[in-house]
Amino acid sequence: MFIYITRAVPEIVPQMLRSALPQARVEVNPHDRNLTHAEIATAARGADALVCTLADPVDAVLLQALAPPLRVVSTYAVGTNNIDLECAGRLGVRVCNTPGVLTDATAEVAVGLMLACARRFGEGERLTRAGRFEGWAPLFLRGQGVYGKTVGIVGAGRIGFRVARTMRKGFDCPILYTSRTPRPDWESELGARPAPLDDLLAQSDFVSLHCPLTPRTRHLIDAARLDLMKPTAVLVNTARGPVVDEAALADALRRGRIAGAGLDVYEHEPALAPGLANLDNVVVLPHLGSATVETRDEMGRMCAQAVIDVLSGREPAHAVA
Repeated sequence: MFIYITRAVPEIVPQMLRSALPQARVEVNPHDRNLTHAEIATAARGADALVCTLADPVDAVLLQALAPPLRVVSTYAVGTNNIDLECAGRLGVRVCNTPGVLTDATAEVAVGLMLACARRFGEGERLTRAGRFEGWAPLFLRGQGVYGKTVGIVGAGRIGFRVARTMRKGFDCPILYTSRTPRPDWESELGARPAPLDDLLAQSDFVSLHCPLTPRTRHLIDAARLDLMKPTAVLVNTARGPVVDEAALADALRRGRIAGAGLDVYEHEPALAPGLANLDNVVVLPHLGSATVETRDEMGRMCAQAVIDVLSGREPAHAVA
């Protein structure tokens, strides 16, 4: 039995696998980088299980090269847009993810990005580090208040709800949301109002993206939709980079068409759209959404347990294919 892990993960993963499956050979990518498609195909040849990350393209070509004997792909992520689920199902390969565990951690980053953009934390921090802070002044780095501002949530899942609840309960913010299905729990607990996406963009002071990446949501926020937003509005993306047309966003920020953006994910990650990093009205983070010790360890536990369950003949708790 052979299990291959495509990137160094918390030690709990190999520990759990070796403890529960002592007969298994567990190998971890020894390089401190993502492997290429060809490298994964070579390193994981003969694997019964593949533990991957959201950066690994587990497409039909790779799946067909590995199955059989490949029986399970356990992704160290919630999103599965990098995995060909239809092909996996056809080949009898189970695909498992780590839902729920990163809700609070990602919501913290989304709320933090709203505050950082509104109050110009990034600009202030860079200026202070550079020794250019010359003392308090009445007109110095004035930002926008957050309390009572309208927050639009695009994608009414667990993370979106946590962000909405934090902004409603903590900052008295009216909440708008988009969802494929009505969310009476949002409406009863938070007083949230459903709205078509274009209306939400036009009415919100902060727009926070929490939708999955699908063909329908790729470039959901494009130049035309950015033009619907208030010139004082802030866009926050902690979902998936390609949900936003990043070149169009850079242009809108450069022109002052919207006030700011807070980004933790990127369309061509880790690269940023040309000029984006040079703009003062954008806060850029290196994909920190789930980056707490507690969250990353729990993601690892869930990844390992899925592999253990499938290879032991049990039904995994979080299978998506």
